[in-house]
Amino acid sequence: MKIAITGATGQLGQLVIQALLKDVPASQIIALVRSEAKAAPLKQQGIELRHFDYDAPETLAPALQGVDKLLLISANEIGRRTPQHKAVIEAAKQAGVPYIAYTSLLRADTSPLGLAQEHRETEALIQDSGLAYTFLRNNWYSDNYLATVQQIAESGVLYGASQDGKISSASREDYAEAAAKVLASAGHENKTYELAGSESFTKADLAQFIGQAAHKSVTYQNLSADDLHQGLTQAGLPTHLIDVIVDADVQTAKGAMYSDSKDLEQLIGRKTTRIQDAIKAAL
Repeated sequence: MKIAITGATGQLGQLVIQALLKDVPASQIIALVRSEAKAAPLKQQGIELRHFDYDAPETLAPALQGVDKLLLISANEIGRRTPQHKAVIEAAKQAGVPYIAYTSLLRADTSPLGLAQEHRETEALIQDSGLAYTFLRNNWYSDNYLATVQQIAESGVLYGASQDGKISSASREDYAEAAAKVLASAGHENKTYELAGSESFTKADLAQFIGQAAHKSVTYQNLSADDLHQGLTQAGLPTHLIDVIVDADVQTAKGAMYSDSKDLEQLIGRKTTRIQDAIKAAL
């Protein structure tokens, strides 16, 4: 059994491999990477490296020879994902890969998030390919909130436009562990898992959690979408990232980030990491 992981040096890819190593020998794992130098630590663990570049389609099919299971971690260039994913799916067919797991988005088929369109298109390409598949529909990552926790604690204010919309996020490690479980076990063919956190919270809750961890008063200030966009622009964030953040908040208010699905905790065999604990660790 050979299991190949795309984006193996990325944040999620590295965590999937570390989780896989608990159930699968290193000799069965293939790291598909653009830079073998960056992947040197994986090689030291006994993992095979293969050059794999979405923008060099000729590298794809040769790298997938002999692969039994492929994890396609969605590419990080929003707007270019569908053609890149299409190239991987076609290469998998060409190489005779029988099964593909794909990291999609919570309720990708109906999600109002702008990010959902490329996931919908990729899911359709996989279903049309004839390959056996599993869709790992990951909700929002708790990690997305952690980079600014210190700054929010210092300022005492968390800004957003999500009103009292509930967020059922989980940690990147939780999602990685679920992907590893699916890859290392049988019976997941042609299934879709809606993966979300065991607990839900609002942005007001998030502000309270940050305040409790920092032993300070932190409040949530709800803004209009336009005001949030303007504030993030003044903070110097790139436009494409601002668009994703604002859209996520607007759609959170409409329920896009909430889920009561227990698929994730059932796959990993435990409750997901609480956002409170992630915040404490970040601080």
